[in-house]
Amino acid sequence: MRRIRGRWLLQQSHDVWPISPGSDKIPDGWPGWPNGKKFAFVLTHDVEGLRGLERCRELVQLEKELGFRSSFNFVPEGEYRLPDVLRTVLTQEGFEVGVHDLHHDGSLYSSERTFQDQSLAINRYLQSWNAVGFRAGFMFHNIEWLHRLNVLYDLSTFDTDPFEPQPDGMNTIFPFWVPCNDSRGYVELPYTLPQDSTLFLVLQKTDHQIWSRKLDWVAAGGGMALVNVHPDYMNFSGNPGPSEYRASLYKDFLTYVKSRYQETCWFALPRDVADYVAPFKPVRQA
Repeated sequence: MRRIRGRWLLQQSHDVWPISPGSDKIPDGWPGWPNGKKFAFVLTHDVEGLRGLERCRELVQLEKELGFRSSFNFVPEGEYRLPDVLRTVLTQEGFEVGVHDLHHDGSLYSSERTFQDQSLAINRYLQSWNAVGFRAGFMFHNIEWLHRLNVLYDLSTFDTDPFEPQPDGMNTIFPFWVPCNDSRGYVELPYTLPQDSTLFLVLQKTDHQIWSRKLDWVAAGGGMALVNVHPDYMNFSGNPGPSEYRASLYKDFLTYVKSRYQETCWFALPRDVADYVAPFKPVRQA
């Protein structure tokens, strides 16, 4: 059913996906990227279930071999528990750990009271994991409620994505500041490349052409190319099932990125981007 709906959405949304015209407008207060780099490239992973947890080390090895580092977002109280040893290994190897929802059951935003109650537990995990980033399950988002979380940045939005259950995009390929009434705030990092699940499971694409085309457009606009990839759906054995795709598709894309943009791109973790832009507090253009 998702694939049937996906094909229909693809026809209806060709003028705003994967590229939304105008989303390359530079925010007010934008400082440019560090060291004169042309654009930023950020890798993130949501580990949704036990299958994804078991594949984290293979994904880490793939990225390390190509010289990349990424952020892994784990569900604190889902169908698995994050082993301390895995969290330690990730941080020691230069990767980042973030919090992905609380239960990943769609309940987080069911009401403001529910969000408030769950935010207390989420903040405890943020502190105990020494994490500064958050992404909600199913990309649900309310950027005002998120001020209840003790985060440096949030990853729960996107520039444009009609395939999501809450499809209101931020219409920007740049990070931006979300202020709070008491002058505090956080950095919003929208993903700007389509999710792997959309490309390879819903639309059943067999190459990284959409990723690379969008990446080239983001690079030309000087924005942030941020992608969300799920180890749950990546098959490393070469025989993917109906809810999987070949890990070589992701590897081929990373090889393309490295070969074309090695000298002009800032390869960064989400917390690096948020640390850099937070003092400037760039304002998203309406």
